[in-house]
Amino acid sequence: MLQTAGNLLARSRAAGRICVINYHRVLQTPHPLLPSEPDVATFRWQMELLARCFNVLPLRQALALMDAGTLPPRSVCITFDDGYSAVHELALPVLQRFKLPATVFVTSGHLGQNTMWNDRIIEAVQSLRSERLDLRSLGLASYSLRNTDERLATIGVLTEHSKYLPPSKRHALIRQLEEMAGENLVPGQMLTPDMVRALDRNGIEIGAHTVTHPILTSMDDESAQSEITSSKEQLEALLDKPVQLFAYPNGKVGKDYDARHVEMVRRAGFAAAFTTAVGAITKEQDRFQLPRSRPWDRTPFMFGLRLLSWMAQGPPR
Repeated sequence: MLQTAGNLLARSRAAGRICVINYHRVLQTPHPLLPSEPDVATFRWQMELLARCFNVLPLRQALALMDAGTLPPRSVCITFDDGYSAVHELALPVLQRFKLPATVFVTSGHLGQNTMWNDRIIEAVQSLRSERLDLRSLGLASYSLRNTDERLATIGVLTEHSKYLPPSKRHALIRQLEEMAGENLVPGQMLTPDMVRALDRNGIEIGAHTVTHPILTSMDDESAQSEITSSKEQLEALLDKPVQLFAYPNGKVGKDYDARHVEMVRRAGFAAAFTTAVGAITKEQDRFQLPRSRPWDRTPFMFGLRLLSWMAQGPPR
């Protein structure tokens, strides 16, 4: 049914469009405080559906075929952001099983490091033994932690607040959380340089995602350009090959990046850049603001239908 619907779309104005799926990591088992991240079983059926019902292409190849007017119907690309080690350890075997390509946008400064700052918030809040978290001394509020839903809500508030803090203030908040929790971070959540090389050897394209994953609009122009350019240079030195694709951290136009940063990405020598806007890629779009998003659906049919709806929609609205 999904194939038939996709072929009908391909004969309409939806012809020549690409849907790009965006993940961060794959979990060994479901995690109550990471409800949006698929576990291996979920990721497996998602990849099986893509292999059976869609044409999954390497990202750069898909763009080239679109430009040439030879893009197959139901074209989909798979991407991962940040650079979690689970992409190598858990996602890669599934991708190999179904012979699917993917692109990993790596935050180069976190290679071999313990955790991203947002994961430190999750781990600290998860480890707090009290039923309330009082952060009024930092100009925030007092938050209830009586159950999983309340802890999840608290994590959401703190993560959204921390995204737009200067790095020094974000670090101070996270350190206070960790001290309150007595948290000892578990090492090994991020890709190592050797894992990145292994992904590359196995046909997974590596893209850049800045050095430290800042919100670009919160930085001065010189620092933002350095984050963009240095991430490309560091990954190219690691792989000894060009890195041509870039993804904006957080990826919301006007809020997380703007026209200045689009020009910085062009200047750095990338061939294309990706946002987190919902919709399909069309030939007419700015090659440095291409959409991609994450299907949240929990069943195969709705997951596939979501992708077809993006193709029908076209560019982000």
